[in-house]
Amino acid sequence: MIPYGKQDITQQDINAVINVLQSDFLTQGPQVPLFEKEIKDTVNADYALAVNSATSALHIACLALGVGKGDVVWTTPITFVASANCALYCDADIDFVDINAQTYNLCADKLEQKLRHAKVNNLALPKVVIPVHLCGQPCEMEKIHILGRKYGFSIIEDASHAIGGKYKGRPIGNCEYSDITVFSFHPVKIVTTAEGGVATTNCKKLAQKMDLFRSHGVTRDESLMTTDAENHGSWYYQQVELGFNYRMTEMQAALGVSQMSRLHDFVAKRNELATRYDKLLIDLPLITPLQITDSYSGRHLYVIRLKLSNIELSHQQVFNKLREQGIGVNLHYIPVHTQPYYQNLGFKEGQFQESERYYQDAISIPLFHLMTDEQQNKVVNTLTKILT
Repeated sequence: MIPYGKQDITQQDINAVINVLQSDFLTQGPQVPLFEKEIKDTVNADYALAVNSATSALHIACLALGVGKGDVVWTTPITFVASANCALYCDADIDFVDINAQTYNLCADKLEQKLRHAKVNNLALPKVVIPVHLCGQPCEMEKIHILGRKYGFSIIEDASHAIGGKYKGRPIGNCEYSDITVFSFHPVKIVTTAEGGVATTNCKKLAQKMDLFRSHGVTRDESLMTTDAENHGSWYYQQVELGFNYRMTEMQAALGVSQMSRLHDFVAKRNELATRYDKLLIDLPLITPLQITDSYSGRHLYVIRLKLSNIELSHQQVFNKLREQGIGVNLHYIPVHTQPYYQNLGFKEGQFQESERYYQDAISIPLFHLMTDEQQNKVVNTLTKILT
């Protein structure tokens, strides 16, 4: 089976983890700060906070921005459920903005329309908007940022797919157009720490809050304490927030540091493979991914959309036949608002029609750094036999 995504683990990566296992620190040692430095230097952000998953990063990002009961967060329906769940973890409400028909990202024009409608009709405006860089291609962040200024919402970029990508020539994660950016390092992502995430920001106050929330709300920083630490011993700490145990381990961080040394090679190879797909698939009854000219995608995923009116088979039949032939396709994603939990919150099918149309014909085909021409040819040849 050719997987849709696969990690690239080298002896260098293995040695990095072994070195940690043989060291004095398995957690809260030097590797996590080193990994954070690697991330912030790569994306040109002032702060980077490593945690045990991107879901945790989204949660503490919402908390740091003050999301709570009575607030509403807006995101896209075409994402993994974590992008929406993070608002619910904070006891806030969630709503969605439909996608752009060509990029499959949260549509900035539809966002503007929804904001105007809410303003005119005295409805709740979002406390936070979470645009998701689906497949690694950045959203229209400049326009979303302008809307944030106008309507008073904060922005969390969900860049789980996008490490190594660029927007308007600058690295995704530099937070020029957002308050916080979140990355994922799950094994199928571009860079992996086995499980893990990072939140970047340029705001010291937000960084301090996220640092507290990822580690039980506990601090040894005297500037954050409520009483004079000098009255106690050097052991003294205070819990000043209700936080969580979201810390990243030393093993994860060491793997991440090693992986980051190959980031640009990973992304370049993914773009090379995607360009080759574009050429090989051009005559088939499907739509290949559109790439915006002012962006450089991390190419986490390669999503095709079937022209079902030109194909005798159904979406499900094509998917199943690919799997039967050893092509490990997947579907990213089922629209969040159609999930039973969200239906119980009052969302209904038909509310976000472009997202639902996407779901009816989208398939993620294999794309990963170690993919060979032979494997890619097999994917293309199998698709050709099924679709023609």
